[in-house]
Amino acid sequence: MATQAVQPRGIETRSIDWVPETERHGKIWHQAPLWFLGNFQYFSIPIGFVGPSLGLSLGWSIVGGVLGILTGTVFMAFHAAQGPTLGLPQMIQSRAQFGYRGVVVPLFATLFTYLAFNVADQVLLAEGLNGTFGWSKDLIEIVSAVGAGLLAIYGHDWVHRVFRVLLLISLPLMSIVTLGVIFGAAGGHPPKDAGGFTFAAFMAQFSAAAAYNITYAPYVSDYSRYLPRNTTNRSIIASVFLGASGSAIWLIALGAWLAVRLGATDGLVGLQTAGNNVIDHLGGLAAFFSAAALAATMGMNAYGGMLTVLTGIDSVKSINPTRRARVVTIIALTVVWFLIGKSISSNAVSTVFTSLTLMLYLLVPWTATNLVDFFFVRRGHYKIRDLFVPNGIYGAWAWRGLTAYAAGFAAEIPFMVLPDLGGWSYTGPLAKQIDSVDISWIVGLIVSGGVYLWLSRSLDVKAEERAAQEPVQVPA
Repeated sequence: MATQAVQPRGIETRSIDWVPETERHGKIWHQAPLWFLGNFQYFSIPIGFVGPSLGLSLGWSIVGGVLGILTGTVFMAFHAAQGPTLGLPQMIQSRAQFGYRGVVVPLFATLFTYLAFNVADQVLLAEGLNGTFGWSKDLIEIVSAVGAGLLAIYGHDWVHRVFRVLLLISLPLMSIVTLGVIFGAAGGHPPKDAGGFTFAAFMAQFSAAAAYNITYAPYVSDYSRYLPRNTTNRSIIASVFLGASGSAIWLIALGAWLAVRLGATDGLVGLQTAGNNVIDHLGGLAAFFSAAALAATMGMNAYGGMLTVLTGIDSVKSINPTRRARVVTIIALTVVWFLIGKSISSNAVSTVFTSLTLMLYLLVPWTATNLVDFFFVRRGHYKIRDLFVPNGIYGAWAWRGLTAYAAGFAAEIPFMVLPDLGGWSYTGPLAKQIDSVDISWIVGLIVSGGVYLWLSRSLDVKAEERAAQEPVQVPA
């Protein structure tokens, strides 16, 4: 890949190429605010609706959400260490486990996740802002798509910068609303049926929360790859973990309260109602900036989608990742998700969320394989040059990673509980034996990670480590 200069104040020029040490201008303190705001938005609130909708009490819904977020964020945050260590986007590094061409298997799941999130976000924004302020759905969809596309085009530095600004504005607003909830000024009343505890409902809330942050796993090193090589694993993992888990726990708990005490069915409308009960117009401001944060997250999704598409193309035919290539790719992705979002009604949003459940099934075997390789097999030692050529030490098709991925996904199938997807649903035979509780992703994590670790016993890791000590020479 050709070496290109970074323009921190303009449109980013780098994409899937390696970031040299001389261009590592990132700061560790940027990470926590980025990931805090990444979950400090409208999408997080309805995650707290899951438990109450199944009869789970407010307290147990919050406990399930907290434990789920803490579990899912562990897997997400550990990917952050790969950015400063290698200076590469997440899916380029995955070539070490799956091969130069074999990486297209997890790339499919990753790209679909990015697009599905943005389709869901676009529909949620249109419905939420129309219901809250009466604004035109068409105008909301156009503005959010264009804004997200522009943010992705300007790239890494601007995503960090915009997220920090939005956090400074939204944090005090949401804090006042939450204090109003705690001290009884946000309205609401105890429900006639306070709910209780059932294992199936608790696991549904737990799994929804865990899945929420696990689906962030393909993003993380994309936003840590500009950090200096000497950034410690402990500092970057802790920063990402605290940021991503703190805001998600906060808003999931708030969402559960809105569902139980206010009977909210739309997170944005519920937030507006609660906030306005505390102080006139506070809810409107909190709802608007929560929606703005979600629109900014769409830009993050578009940026990751661009990296995924270019990685996929490069895996078939080597390309020069120019600024033009990344801009054209982002524009194309924006058009695709905009048109898909326009084609579905608000009633079909549940179909999009169901498809995200399917993507979790596809992403879990990848994240298990990737993390086991980085922390337990190759221990962060990779030959950067060979990640960019099909005939390097990682090969075109890496059978160990592909086998582990297939084994993990196959093991998930009997435990899957897939809700309605275009009139079709599926509950695995083993899931039926445990009251239709979906633990497939847990099974997938264990099987994929274990199989990959076992198969990697035959890897000549020492020889690879010696090769990794050579100076980085990325091919043009």
